[in-house]
Amino acid sequence: MIWGKRHHTSAEQAEEVAQPYGMPLRRRVLGAIVGVTTLAVALFAVPFGISMARLYHDDTVAALGRNATWIAAAVPDEVMHNGVRTVPLPQGLPAQLTVGFFAGSGARLSGEGPANSRVAADARDGHVHEAIEDGSLAVAAPFPTDEGWVGAVRVAMPYDLVRGRIYEAWLVMTGLAVVVIGLAVVFALRQSARLAAPLEHLTRSAQALGSGDFSIRALRSDVREANAAGLALEATARRLGDMLERERAFSVDVSHQLRTQLTGMLLGLESAMGRPGADLTEAIGTAVARGERLQTTIEDLVRLTRGAPTSEPFDVRALIEEITGERRAAFAEAGRRLTVTVSGELPQVAASSAAVRQILLVLLDNAAIHGAGEVTVEVSDLGDALAVEVTDQGKGIDEGEDLFARSEGNGHGIGLALARSLAEAEGGRLILRRAAPAVFSLLLPAR
Repeated sequence: MIWGKRHHTSAEQAEEVAQPYGMPLRRRVLGAIVGVTTLAVALFAVPFGISMARLYHDDTVAALGRNATWIAAAVPDEVMHNGVRTVPLPQGLPAQLTVGFFAGSGARLSGEGPANSRVAADARDGHVHEAIEDGSLAVAAPFPTDEGWVGAVRVAMPYDLVRGRIYEAWLVMTGLAVVVIGLAVVFALRQSARLAAPLEHLTRSAQALGSGDFSIRALRSDVREANAAGLALEATARRLGDMLERERAFSVDVSHQLRTQLTGMLLGLESAMGRPGADLTEAIGTAVARGERLQTTIEDLVRLTRGAPTSEPFDVRALIEEITGERRAAFAEAGRRLTVTVSGELPQVAASSAAVRQILLVLLDNAAIHGAGEVTVEVSDLGDALAVEVTDQGKGIDEGEDLFARSEGNGHGIGLALARSLAEAEGGRLILRRAAPAVFSLLLPAR
């Protein structure tokens, strides 16, 4: 432990993952879609509303102008000369209109309207004019007589009616805008859920992977990138699970291999100590030799566990002679013979000497414990591979027995399982070529 450095617990790490920095994706997508839709609606609706208000205003002015021109053409000229108070108006005029007749100065002669009208005075130039007077939208048309333009006809209607029509149009537009924004909200909710769901699943899968669950599976969605990330995470979890399983199996195999050698050394010492007249010097020498072999085994396994480089070439013949030379005395004590046959020059193999040593030691130990008679080691060049076969003259292997399974029930499994895993890790193979008598064949790829 390093003092001053705070180590996060798993609960704190989970809390950090559960409360990530930044805005959630669902909220981001929802805000983006709704914001863009609202801005688009506003950019479209505001100018359209202004244009519609101007259109309604101009339509009303045009209608009032037509009515004023019609009245000016239909009413007799005496209205302007005699100051008639009651003027018969044409049939068909809208009820909300007010009609007045004004002199060229803008003074009202008859009809309805203000006492003086600026828009009526402006009409003396012979053109139709419009303005808002006394809360009404008024249009004045010149009154033609034989003497020229002597006055104007003023037609007006309450401006509240025009404004109400504009407000109704704006209200309809506002309702449509609300409907559009509502639809955008619904779409944004579905879209944000569709985009966020696979990412949230990836987050949960990553948390499960961090907790040691290697059985996670990718969620299929409509987002190709999320699918690719999920498949990559699933493949990573599968590889990590397989790697961890191999590490656990390797640890079990190694512990068994070391425990077997240590047990043999201890049993030899205990036997010498409990036997009267035993040669303790010889027993200690044997224990020391076994201890040295145990140390070599530990160094090899540690080197293999750390993934040390395996590209350095080594002399295969010398390694095999070294291993068989160490075990020949043990076989001789048991009244058995160990012979080695090497055919011609041997190629360099693409494997580590540590792995090859441990595999051969397992095979020789297996032949010593479970085999009988002479043990033969044959080494031959297969061109693209090197074959090492270990044979004994025992009764062989029962049919259907799986020697390479990790089971301690028959005494075979763990050591041979370790040997096979080491061979496969080096790109080779370890097989039982013949069951009776047993022939184990180790195939190593040549460089």
